[in-house]
Amino acid sequence: MLSRNASGMLVSGLVLAAGMVFPAMGQEAGSPPRPPVPRPPHHLIIPPMPPRPWPGREVVELTAVDVSIDIADQVSTTTLDLSLTNPAGGPMEAQLVLPVPDGVAIRSLQWDGTGPEPKAEVLPRDEARRIYESIVRGQRDPALVEFVGMNLIRSSVFPVPARSTQHLRLTYEQVLPREGNRLDYAMIRSEALGGSSVRWTVAADIRSKTPISTVYSSSHDIVQERVNPGHVKVRIQPSQGDAARGSIRLATMLEEKKGELSTAVFAYPSSEVSGEGGGYFMILAAPPAGEAMDRPGTKREVVMVLDRSGSMRGEKFEQAKNAATQIVRGLNDGESFNIIDYSDSISSFAGLAVVKDAATAKDAEKYIWGLTPNGGTNIHDAMIEALRGKVTDGNVPIILFLTDGLPTVGERREVKIREAILGANKGQRRIFTFGVGLDVNAPLLSAIATKSRAATTFVLPQEDVEVKVSQVFRRLEGPVMTYPKLTAVGSDGAASTRLIREQLPADLPDIFEGDQVIVLGQYVGEKPVKVRIDGSYFGKERSFDVTIDPAASTTRHGFVPRLWAMRKVTALVDEVRQAGADGQSPDSQRLKEITDEIIRLSTKWGILTEYTAFLSREDADFSRGLPALRAPARQNLERRALQSRSGAGGASQQVDISSKEAATNAPAAGGYMIVGEGGRAENVVVSSVQYVADKTFFNRKQRWIDAALLEHENDEPDRVVEFGSEAYFTLADQLAKEGRQAMLAQGGEVYLQLAKERVLVKGP
Repeated sequence: MLSRNASGMLVSGLVLAAGMVFPAMGQEAGSPPRPPVPRPPHHLIIPPMPPRPWPGREVVELTAVDVSIDIADQVSTTTLDLSLTNPAGGPMEAQLVLPVPDGVAIRSLQWDGTGPEPKAEVLPRDEARRIYESIVRGQRDPALVEFVGMNLIRSSVFPVPARSTQHLRLTYEQVLPREGNRLDYAMIRSEALGGSSVRWTVAADIRSKTPISTVYSSSHDIVQERVNPGHVKVRIQPSQGDAARGSIRLATMLEEKKGELSTAVFAYPSSEVSGEGGGYFMILAAPPAGEAMDRPGTKREVVMVLDRSGSMRGEKFEQAKNAATQIVRGLNDGESFNIIDYSDSISSFAGLAVVKDAATAKDAEKYIWGLTPNGGTNIHDAMIEALRGKVTDGNVPIILFLTDGLPTVGERREVKIREAILGANKGQRRIFTFGVGLDVNAPLLSAIATKSRAATTFVLPQEDVEVKVSQVFRRLEGPVMTYPKLTAVGSDGAASTRLIREQLPADLPDIFEGDQVIVLGQYVGEKPVKVRIDGSYFGKERSFDVTIDPAASTTRHGFVPRLWAMRKVTALVDEVRQAGADGQSPDSQRLKEITDEIIRLSTKWGILTEYTAFLSREDADFSRGLPALRAPARQNLERRALQSRSGAGGASQQVDISSKEAATNAPAAGGYMIVGEGGRAENVVVSSVQYVADKTFFNRKQRWIDAALLEHENDEPDRVVEFGSEAYFTLADQLAKEGRQAMLAQGGEVYLQLAKERVLVKGP
């Protein structure tokens, strides 16, 4: 992974700020203090301290962890294969310290080395706290303080032979907590900024007698493979460095009733939402497992609109034809389709959509492979033709629109094209747009897709058109619920506009087989809020009720407001982009309000875009207040709104927006996507901006400052807490009750806003 430091310089990896730090071993008496040697901060292997350090002494290192998670109904079995490497010339001993949640029992501990078989024990939180506190005090390092309040597995391993790697396999079991239809699994790891070189692989095998609707992770991107309705395999991509940071959390959603839509709610309290109380909510909805194939679900009507202008000539047009062929083959018999191809002129396979059968599919493939690219790009007329005609009753109308260029023939004004397409879409067709290469109008494609409750996809120069189009089409398999709508219901049973607000997305997408739909927003008040999801469910009008219960709201769900903020910021950035269409001069006062809100949300929640990356600069002066920073940022936004319609700039905006809109979890480090002139997308991670627990911190001159204190970073604190003091561990205990103790483990000084008190926590 690539990251940028505070000066904008590209560096490899992330800066190692804090984590598990081993004391310098091999320091001679009377010599100047030697800085501690950084070691991996995750699932720590801690070598015991010798009575006297000797020069050149090395330590056993944890180099890789392979995790296998087996969940059978409500019981989880976790196996960790730990690779321990001894770089020294003689055998060494190592100590395993592993934080675990309540209810964990050790099943086995296996060691492939020589010597006696090691033993392990689970220590309760009070005894574990004494060990954590002893290590923190003795090594002058805050890394383990984030595990205060948790239990501990401890073991000693000897010998680890010289210059070799041995494996320690630990297996433990736990009965998982259950909330409604949701089973929650957590494997505790450090949240501290690490830059560790430890390689992690994580796989989970989940089985249940009750069908599984979906598996969700608030911590990592996961890949799901459904074996059958009650069996799902989950994989987290192999990772190392900062990507290997953070506890692994999985939520398994079970079907509440056979064939019904499954839902789960995650809520976070916030007094800032309204004077009546309230907070943020996330509703996770998933269709039943395997039901769509067994029931007469809704049919699709798919119209492919293919750009055959001269610029498509070559490999990308061959890929586009392959994609169109795969889509025709992927449609079920009885579903409808058509093909519209365009350059200067418009042609089509049929006058209107035809029903797929063996004969029409064969004819369509012959038509596709007879197409040749030439001429200009008439986007306006192609889309108007695709929107012509009545949609077959009961069908889900889908358009897959592909282009590799700007409009050069016919209507070329962005606003006019956008308005014409939206006005002609009487059949409420979902228009999925694909921008191939960098010479496309990204805001135009985005607006067309968003307004039709679909999505836009960029195919960068190094990417395969067929793969990208096919990935989107596969997600449109088996329509389960169409035209869904979410409404809050008052105590009188009538719809209310006052109980929830700031819903994202404002218009829910259709739900397809295998989907995982996330709705975010704010709830108002301290009483339970009933929310109703209405729509056409397997072709029949249905309603499903969900309850947002403030009593179940917790700061441990700190990912919820940050996910909401990510989507809100991208929506606002896109609003600025749309305002700059055709080089028109947008209303400056309106833009000022939007850009001020972008900067406010970005600062509060650590949501960086290429517009707000300046917030992470070490030399940014916050002492004059954030409004002082807004003028250059606003000018930057306005300039980009007017100019960055295509090319690498337009692609960067769209790729970043799409990645944030599709995100299912909120990464700890601030970051954004950029696209180089060569078309390669790069994930820029800014290590000086960190989201920990439910707060954003900015690294300012070796001090982590709570975003709430940025304008007061030079003010005197109300209280100073010395590292390792009784007050320090008392504070850790207080934060642990809210799941926030990881805020103390970032290294260096930490300046916190706690209630109405400014607290400076001194570093080691």
